[in-house]
Amino acid sequence: MRLTEPAALGPYTAPSRVVFGPHETNLARRRALSDRHVAYYERRAAGGAGLVVTETASVHASDWPYERAPLAADCGPGWAATAAACAPYGTLVVASLGHAGSQGSSAYHQSALWAPSRVADVVSRELPMEVEEAELAELRAGFAAAARLAVDSGLHGVEVEAGQYSLLRQFLSGLTNQRQDAYGTDRLLLVRRVLQDVREAVGEGRLVGLRLSCDELAPWAGITPEHAGGFARELAPLLDYLVVVRGSAMSASATRPDFHTPPGFNTELCAGVRSSVAGAVPVVLQGSVTDPGAAQRALDDGVADLVEMTRAQIADPELVALVRSGHPERVRPCVLCNQKCRVRDNRNPVVSCAVDPRSGHETEDPPDTPLRRGPLSVAAAAREADAPGRLDGVPPGASSAEAVLVVGGGPAGLEAARVLAAHGHPVELVERTGRLGGMLRVTGGRWAPLLDWLESEVRRLGVVVHTQVTANISDLTGRRVVLATGSRPGPRRHDVDGGEVLEAADLLAGRATVPDGPVLVHDPVGDATGVALAERLAAQGRRTALLTPDQVAGTQLALTGDLADAHARLARAGVTLLRRAVLRAVLPDAALVEDTVTGEQHKVACAAVVHCGHRLPDTSLTAPDGAVEAGDRVAPRTVYEALLEGRRAARALCGGEGGAPR
Repeated sequence: MRLTEPAALGPYTAPSRVVFGPHETNLARRRALSDRHVAYYERRAAGGAGLVVTETASVHASDWPYERAPLAADCGPGWAATAAACAPYGTLVVASLGHAGSQGSSAYHQSALWAPSRVADVVSRELPMEVEEAELAELRAGFAAAARLAVDSGLHGVEVEAGQYSLLRQFLSGLTNQRQDAYGTDRLLLVRRVLQDVREAVGEGRLVGLRLSCDELAPWAGITPEHAGGFARELAPLLDYLVVVRGSAMSASATRPDFHTPPGFNTELCAGVRSSVAGAVPVVLQGSVTDPGAAQRALDDGVADLVEMTRAQIADPELVALVRSGHPERVRPCVLCNQKCRVRDNRNPVVSCAVDPRSGHETEDPPDTPLRRGPLSVAAAAREADAPGRLDGVPPGASSAEAVLVVGGGPAGLEAARVLAAHGHPVELVERTGRLGGMLRVTGGRWAPLLDWLESEVRRLGVVVHTQVTANISDLTGRRVVLATGSRPGPRRHDVDGGEVLEAADLLAGRATVPDGPVLVHDPVGDATGVALAERLAAQGRRTALLTPDQVAGTQLALTGDLADAHARLARAGVTLLRRAVLRAVLPDAALVEDTVTGEQHKVACAAVVHCGHRLPDTSLTAPDGAVEAGDRVAPRTVYEALLEGRRAARALCGGEGGAPR
């Protein structure tokens, strides 16, 4: 089985074995799928996805898990538009149907949450109502009606949600199902009946899939892999495919963890379930599978029949097409950061991607124009070689009016150069250091694949790259210019009286050495930087403390799902947390810290303080008239904003060639 080869699913054939799975997007208009949904799914179908599963729609009005959660009864027009948009590519499209039960929210419908038993949710601590036969009848009718509407709208079928955020999973689990009736003695009863109702509603000629939590990571009472194998065997005759997932309310980060959890974490679990069903139903591997090579190995090893690569296709919708054309190296890498694709958040952010800001914004941001997709000629390859000290590398014959100079080789500059070159502009890029990547290269680790991809793409597109070149104002005069000159250290709001303060960037880049003795990591921002540095220093055997003004260290990690796991890692590493405190002074052998509530001050012994505060734009190079600024030069923020502004800068210079930048 090849990843890019067709796969039989029920009466249909998917054009590839790659699945784009259901996930929250906040693209809905009220509770209906919008034109933004349609464009979002169409882009993945055009890129070669074999099966697209739309965002989970609630089958009953009692379920409103987040403000823009789709309601199946309102989704008919959106499902129909999605089916029509994806049809030209042969992609199969099914609707995910579910009910979040006690893991929902009562904030929107102001009614009690539904649950198998009166067990408070471990996250919200809200006590739900115990559903009786009347509610169960409505639930089953809701699944059937939603399934019928989906196929009547032109979809190929439906996928029933019994995964992490699911009332059906709650009925399967001893953690939440403590009933004494038939639904308690036979915990599979409700799921079986729902699937029977759905199958009857859609008919034999349509797909019925099931997303099943096969390990709640709570073996004392939850679903275990052994339970899941039995569930899968019994339900297989009702299914056209089965997606193996893990997690529950007890393990909120388990289904969609960040990069700290190795990719393909469900491989062993999926292989076990597939063995249990013995070929009775196609099985889908899910679990941070982002590398096409790893996906192919799963197929080769008999782990699964199809592979879900959702985040990978958010990062690069053309993943399948690139692999199929023999260019897997050109797939834009997913770094599993969760920064923009995890949107179950009361701020209602729209789904996007830290490495592809166009994701989720397909209706506003036109595609790149891939004018130069073939390999570079020998002459072009020679032109793009680094040429220290020279700024005259514009390809021969290019119009000077069309040429663009990009100053700064960080993510913003690289993205600007890439988009400009894709639109046919001769582009020259200068970077004052010896390596491309800017501050992001300094942090290394998870972001290195993205930077390597950006560098590879600008070189492939013929961008003339100069490193170890410092541009000056005379180099910019009379030229079309993108300034992406990065950032510099920001202000320190504390006194230094004989003590040593190190910038986090200098430490990460190897430009500074931590003296012997205990270290205090000062984190006034609360993002991943301070936590990561504290972990790294503690792993080196140093006595490390982390200082934060917040009640919780690394508070912004809640947005990526890593907060609880990060605190567990810090505890295991022995990092001391100094919460609700600010730094007032750095002394020769201590730091003076102050409680933000009481104002009480005390000293913390340390040989050095590592400052992880905000940075400021580097504006040492004056912007000439007409120059476009991007990235940290505008305001130092995250990778997402750097790439987005690099893209916008390129669009501004492209004019009408690719449409207005969003």
